[in-house]
Amino acid sequence: MRSKFFFNFLFLFICTSLYSQERKLVWEEDFKGNDLDMTSWNFETGDGCPHLCGWGNNERQIYTKKNHLVKDGLLFISARKEGETYTSTKITTKGKKEFKYGKIEVRAKLPLGVGLWPAFWMLGANIDLVGWPDCGEIDILEYVGKEPEYIFTSLHTRDSHGITLNTRKDIVEGIEEGFHTYAINWTEESIDFLIDGKSFYTFSPQSKDPKIWPFNKPFYIILNLAVGGNFGGPEVDDAIFPQDFVIDYIKVYQ
Repeated sequence: MRSKFFFNFLFLFICTSLYSQERKLVWEEDFKGNDLDMTSWNFETGDGCPHLCGWGNNERQIYTKKNHLVKDGLLFISARKEGETYTSTKITTKGKKEFKYGKIEVRAKLPLGVGLWPAFWMLGANIDLVGWPDCGEIDILEYVGKEPEYIFTSLHTRDSHGITLNTRKDIVEGIEEGFHTYAINWTEESIDFLIDGKSFYTFSPQSKDPKIWPFNKPFYIILNLAVGGNFGGPEVDDAIFPQDFVIDYIKVYQ
């Protein structure tokens, strides 16, 4: 009996060791210093007009280069109400840091309040060539303040986009308290979504047709805090502002 236990333990140990050896940290953003590292990040500014007004979702914020702060190893993305205008920040790694497969993880603290919509997500790097949704979209973390305690994880493809079929909505106890990790394990065959290391949703279609599985090419990372919109709104509680989406780190293992 003890021999069987020993060999089972040894097998699990070897498998875990091999898995750890297979994947190495290839990029880490730990927000050291006093500002963003612009060799990794781009700002997207404005309201999306004239080509994508409201950023395609009737969002109410204007993105600026000023609604963020890097301090004490943390990135603060701030949503504010300035007069009649909502402002925030959106950053991407497009053209600078793009990844195909691996574990992509963020550790973050959510902002709270009706009308807020923080997100950590990815778009196919070929978006300028093929457009959306053919480029594919991976929503690793979405939270909307009008639905407390829920976390959304979704995929958008030509086969399923907009109000996508490839999505999961879960109550996660304590998710609005402190920092939590949100990640994907992305391989040639599947994308597994994890919250605090626990798997919540796996997409693994048998067909790898590009309309169903555009996830066989590099993607870039996006961080933003939206206000209102088709998903985050329509109501916005002006009494909540300012609110911060706080990011501790981003890590990519391959």
